Amino acid sequence: MHIDLTGKTALVSASTAGIGLATAIGLADAGATVILNGRSSDAIERARAAVLARVPGAQLRGVAADLATAEGAAALLNAEPHVDILVNNAGTYGPQDFFEIDDATWEHFFQLNVMSGVRLARHYLKGMLERDWGRVVFISSESGLNIPADMIHYGMTKTAQLAISRGLAKVAAGSGVTVNAVLPGPTLSEGVRAMLEGAAKEADTSVEQAATDFVRTHRPSSILRRAASVDEVANMIVYVCSPQASATTGAALRVDGGVVDTIA
Repeated sequence: MHIDLTGKTALVSASTAGIGLATAIGLADAGATVILNGRSSDAIERARAAVLARVPGAQLRGVAADLATAEGAAALLNAEPHVDILVNNAGTYGPQDFFEIDDATWEHFFQLNVMSGVRLARHYLKGMLERDWGRVVFISSESGLNIPADMIHYGMTKTAQLAISRGLAKVAAGSGVTVNAVLPGPTLSEGVRAMLEGAAKEADTSVEQAATDFVRTHRPSSILRRAASVDEVANMIVYVCSPQASATTGAALRVDGGVVDTIA
């Protein structure tokens, strides 16, 4: 299958590292012009260099904006008012005892993980519908289905993304615009690597092995029995953004290694 996104413009929020950066690389490799987003110009420049190292000649632009705020979203929309593909990847996570999570933390998780995507979709989806072609993808998580007891605030936001993406797919019914959610499972991103470095050092093992041990201990239903790579997750995202995925909409597409124990 050859995915050709030549002539399309794609925005990937929080695309300076992890799944977002891998997705930006995949979309650029398919020929799309990619808008990189991060909170600082330095981070965007590092991401630009990383994309060009994998895809020489890639067509790239960048906008520094903090999407945890309405002002940051407005700045991004003002700088880039039109896109054909929107990948809502911005988000934060981290384990915390439910009784220790204060209101400010709940609000921050909701603003960044949920409202960033709402604000961008509210703007860009209109143009996609007018042009009768577009792709909107929310990066949810298997934690939106299997709510972790130590990350209830995170799981809540990921479930919310599923509801929003399904509802927006219905808004776009009958058009050439699709809206979907992709649900990664444990993924060896930079953030997860940093989280596991201490455990790896303590066990005198590699971060990769520590990730495998984490999956087998804390996600025992995993069929893959290891963490996915960011490229493995990005492959699904790029496909959903492609013309070939024209009949896939309103879907929750799992790249979770079988963690969610269901056949549906």
